Amino acid sequence: MFLEPHFSGQRSGWLEVICGSMFSGKTEELIRRLKRAKIAGQHVEVFKPKIDTRYGESEVVSHDKNSLLATPISDTSRLLNVPDEITVIGLDEAQFFEPDVVKHVQILAQRGKRVIIAGLDMDFRGEPFGPICQLLAVAEYITKVHAICSHCGNLATHSYRLTTSQDTVVLGEKESYEARCRKCYAMGNILELK
Repeated sequence: MFLEPHFSGQRSGWLEVICGSMFSGKTEELIRRLKRAKIAGQHVEVFKPKIDTRYGESEVVSHDKNSLLATPISDTSRLLNVPDEITVIGLDEAQFFEPDVVKHVQILAQRGKRVIIAGLDMDFRGEPFGPICQLLAVAEYITKVHAICSHCGNLATHSYRLTTSQDTVVLGEKESYEARCRKCYAMGNILELK
């Protein structure tokens, strides 16, 4: 479990990245951390990519249906306009943000903000997804969460796409994706024939 760092009398900003495959609990962990910050009396603001409309336009929602209100944005330069009283900023589905998100969250951390970022680390091809690798490189704290492989029950690290689309971005849930371990992911469609 992640325990929030505490700096006595010091206004320090930092970046936290929560990454993993589909169905691994990334958004659930983001929501947990943001709710704890609210309980601690901190001012929180949450953002999500405008293109992610799976559960509605203005909420981040986990697969367990926990949710928080969020502001949908298409340009992360908007993050730089958060009011001074906001001390904790949450970003969900960060793999969908433009590359400049890396620069923008670092500016926020320099300003003393705690920025908590959740996103897929790999796309359905098993390749780094969007700006996540760069975010991992500049983060002070990294948490990789794992799902359970839907075929063998081992820890899953990959998002296996069940549809034939080759587009990198295809929004979907259990009808479109499965969490798989490395071995079952590599076996691919052979498992579909069983």
